[in-house]
Amino acid sequence: MAVPPRQPKLSREQHRALTLLAKFPRGMFEDLLVVAHNFDRAMIASLVEGGFATAQREIVTAPGHTTIEVVRIRISDAGRRALNP
Repeated sequence: MAVPPRQPKLSREQHRALTLLAKFPRGMFEDLLVVAHNFDRAMIASLVEGGFATAQREIVTAPGHTTIEVVRIRISDAGRRALNP
């Protein structure tokens, strides 16, 4: 009988981050995850590298026509599956 591949075990912080990201279909800015929710950038990067989340660079225009580059983090299908094994 074939055995399905095992999902890597998530740390408590990774699980917490994915649970938060699952609540926001459009994702969250990386800086917000770091500053407001105290996540480590390396941990966020590990979620992206592991396929549990995606990162997309965006240019946002702030009031006064100031433009800034941000990174939006979204949970992936693999991340959703990891939350509900």
